[in-house]
Amino acid sequence: MTTQTSLGGSFTLLNTSMTLNRMGYGAMQLAGPQVWGPPRDVDGAVAVLREAVASGVNHIDTSDFYGPHVTNQIIKQALHPYPDELAIVTKVGARREADKSWHPAVSRQELRDAVHDNLRNLGIDKLDVVNLRVGPPLASAGESIEEPFTVLADLKSQGLIRHLGLSNVSPAQLAECQKISEIVCVQNQYNLAHRNDDGFIDDLAKQGIAYVPFFPLGGFSPLQSSALDAAAASLQTTPMQVALAWLLQRSPNILLIPGTSSIEHLSDNLKAGTLQLSDEMLADLDSIGDGSAESGLEAPK
Repeated sequence: MTTQTSLGGSFTLLNTSMTLNRMGYGAMQLAGPQVWGPPRDVDGAVAVLREAVASGVNHIDTSDFYGPHVTNQIIKQALHPYPDELAIVTKVGARREADKSWHPAVSRQELRDAVHDNLRNLGIDKLDVVNLRVGPPLASAGESIEEPFTVLADLKSQGLIRHLGLSNVSPAQLAECQKISEIVCVQNQYNLAHRNDDGFIDDLAKQGIAYVPFFPLGGFSPLQSSALDAAAASLQTTPMQVALAWLLQRSPNILLIPGTSSIEHLSDNLKAGTLQLSDEMLADLDSIGDGSAESGLEAPK
């Protein structure tokens, strides 16, 4: 169910009382360079989190493999004890090595350890939502994820997790996991340039499942487009705000988690929740994704 607010509206997760403002916050950038170690300015990171919550954000996306452990520890320092309305969504399924590399971590013991690491570093006894992160570059695309997801379903039944989600998955993997436990959200790569999930998003909306795009602004290859620039100039705003507003208008089940380590940039991102794009602007922006516009827009590498 979606209702309208200044933060892009709100969405209630499937069969829960958890209502999230559609403009959320992704905590990955609170760690140091390459998502490793502490940030240069811990106090600044704390200030960003507090400003996000003060601005109405009640959905924070994180993981204990950011840092590792760093972002969750900063979230705890900034916000614990947490407001009742705040949902912290984490993910498991990866680990970091000393060389800063990323590796899959989906054995029973690794998943149990990851859940307990998140609980400990966030300072809570139950996780609101845990996403199982699978697929490239950590593992092959499309393989069965029944075994690791069953581990999380068991931890949910033990009372350590309230709700479960999936990250970087296909419709077939979603269907496989839905036979084991209810799914409240899917987190996949999606933005103006990367539109492979168009049909998947529509199907999830029909099921009442939230879709949370990662790299909503292009990730490591920021979105660039003449159509994006033209829409921003018309609205006297920034291209990135337009890109976020397009996502909010794309489907009512889309929840956004743009990340930043800057209060100024945070404010800019949240303003996207107040933008309304005209039908003509939406058509121009849609033409970028289907390749019919001359834009120079590329999907992130």
